[in-house]
Amino acid sequence: MRFSFGLLVASVAAGLLSVAAALLAMPAASLQFGLVMLLALLGYVLVDRGVRRVRWAVAAGIGLLAVVAAMRLLWYQEQVDEAGWLTSGQGVAKASMLARWREIVDRERLAALGLALGVLCLAAGVMALPSRGRRRGVATAVLALLLLAWFGLSFGREFGRYPLLDLLGTVWPALLAALVTMGALTLSGWRADRRWLLPVGLFLLSFGAARAYSDLAAAWSGWWVMARPTDGAFLEVGVAVSTSTEGFPQVSSAIEAAVALAGAGLVAVGALRSSREADVS
Repeated sequence: MRFSFGLLVASVAAGLLSVAAALLAMPAASLQFGLVMLLALLGYVLVDRGVRRVRWAVAAGIGLLAVVAAMRLLWYQEQVDEAGWLTSGQGVAKASMLARWREIVDRERLAALGLALGVLCLAAGVMALPSRGRRRGVATAVLALLLLAWFGLSFGREFGRYPLLDLLGTVWPALLAALVTMGALTLSGWRADRRWLLPVGLFLLSFGAARAYSDLAAAWSGWWVMARPTDGAFLEVGVAVSTSTEGFPQVSSAIEAAVALAGAGLVAVGALRSSREADVS
């Protein structure tokens, strides 16, 4: 029990350090602490005494999220020496920039696929929890519908601006992740622990998945506009590989890190608590 509690404390501490590093514009440290947080959380889940089918589904989900965090850390380290802006020139310069841009889009799609698989496993863990027939489950259903409506309005803005099939061919993993988390949020009220950690965590994960979709769609749309100019003219555009924001607080990055890590942690802890409470009752 003490070992399990120690892993949970280590996970929380690493998560706080990750958020602090993101706030202080230290992306490498933020990614490293985020990975440590997820690994410690995975250890906590594995040693827990909750229902086996819930525990293993949640462990698989957290493990996949840790793989995504490790990939992002590796990609960042590969880009450390590529400081500055890649500006377009003519011929080879433009082709090189577009190839690099497309590589970034493909990496984001791979990360979104890992996120989708991770939330599918977490959703399986939620489905494995017994339903308690609580009326407050209606609250999470309404909340999920409101989130879905907001997300649908955001997604609808892309209609008519870009080829829909091409867009969906790129963003479908992030779209799947968002829909799955919102679906799990709908059901979480009937399966929530007494402290409602599970619904809160799924609510945060829904925002994180929606942000992943937004980032991926923005990256693809920028590449598409650059690769297919409407009038054949060449636009002078740049792709930022790294920025010089060191020393300035990065509030948005810190909030994004906090939402992603807190969402994963609350879902894991909430699902395990709910499974233990169901066994007691």
